Amino acid sequence: MKNRFSIGSLALGLALVITSFTPGGDVTSPVTQDEQVAINSNYGGVQIGTITYSFRSIREVDAVLQACVDAGLSSVELMGTGIEAYLGAPQNPVSRRKMRSGDLTDEEKEALKKYQDGIKVWRYSDDTMGKYVALRKKFNDAGVNIHIYKWTAGMSDEELDYSFKVAKTLGAIGITTEIGEETCTKVGAAAERAGMVAIFHNHYQYAEEDFDVDKLLALSPANRLNFDIGHYFGSTGKDPAKFIEKYHDQISSIHLKDKTGKDNETKANANMVWGEGETPIKEVLLLIQTNGWNIYCDIELEYKIPEGSDAVKEVAIYREYCKQILE
Repeated sequence: MKNRFSIGSLALGLALVITSFTPGGDVTSPVTQDEQVAINSNYGGVQIGTITYSFRSIREVDAVLQACVDAGLSSVELMGTGIEAYLGAPQNPVSRRKMRSGDLTDEEKEALKKYQDGIKVWRYSDDTMGKYVALRKKFNDAGVNIHIYKWTAGMSDEELDYSFKVAKTLGAIGITTEIGEETCTKVGAAAERAGMVAIFHNHYQYAEEDFDVDKLLALSPANRLNFDIGHYFGSTGKDPAKFIEKYHDQISSIHLKDKTGKDNETKANANMVWGEGETPIKEVLLLIQTNGWNIYCDIELEYKIPEGSDAVKEVAIYREYCKQILE
C-alpha cells in the first residue's frame, strides 16, 4: 500500500516553478504575481488544493495567499482564524483560556461585553461583506479559489447564518467543522437555510465502536463529509478507498496525508513523509479520477518538516506528487 516517491528528484523542477533567478548570480526570490503563469492544480480532472492549516507557521493572510501561489495551488480550504482581524474587526481583549475558565474580573467582564457588542455591530455593518468580496477578489486575482471555509462565528442560529453568508461571499461551497451530533444537526440546518453544504471532518471518530456516520449524515440533506484518509486509515486500519467508493456522493472533499496503520509494529498511526507511510494515496486519487467524482483533494501537511525545507516547499512537492499520479 505504500506510495514510494523520490522527493529529491523534484527539487530542481520545483525550484524553477516557485522561484526566479537573479541574472548574474544564484540568489533566488519568489515569483511575483505578474511573473506567474496562470495557476492550475487540476490534474486529469481532479482538483488538488490544500487546507491552509498546512501553512500554520504563517500568520498573515497575504502571506498565506502567497504561500498558496508559491506552492502552485489553484484552490484552498481556507481556515478563518485571523480573517476578521485582518479585515478590521474589533479584537477580543480576553483570552480564550480565560473565557473557558469563567474566572473573569469585573473589568474583564466589562471588556468582553464591549467586544461582543462591537463585533456584532461590525459583522452586520453595511461595508463588512464588501470587505469579504474584496478578499475573495484578492485570492481569485492571484489564481486561487476558496472552495471551503473552515470557520464559524459561533453555534447560535444567528451566528451560523452569518458564517454561511461569509462563506458564500468568499465563493465557498460550504463550511467545514468537526463531525458530531451537535454540529451535524445545527451546522447542517444552517447550511440548508443558506442553500450550501455542511462538510464534516474526522479525526479518529471512525475507530469508535458506536460511531454511526449514516445517522449523522441523515440529520440534514445538506450534510457532507470532509474525509481525512490519513486519520481514517491510521486509526481504523481500513482502506479509505473502499469508504470513498461507498460514500462518494456525500463526500465534498478529502484530506490527503500519509500515515502508518494502526497495526504498524514500529510506529502505529503516525504522520509520515509521503511515500514513507502506508496510506493508499495513489489508489484514492486514481479512484476519484477514474470515476469522475467531484471531490476536492486537499493536501494537509502534518509531519515534522525536514531540516532545510519549509511548509511551502513541502506542499509544492506533494502537489507535484499528485500531478505525477494523475497525468
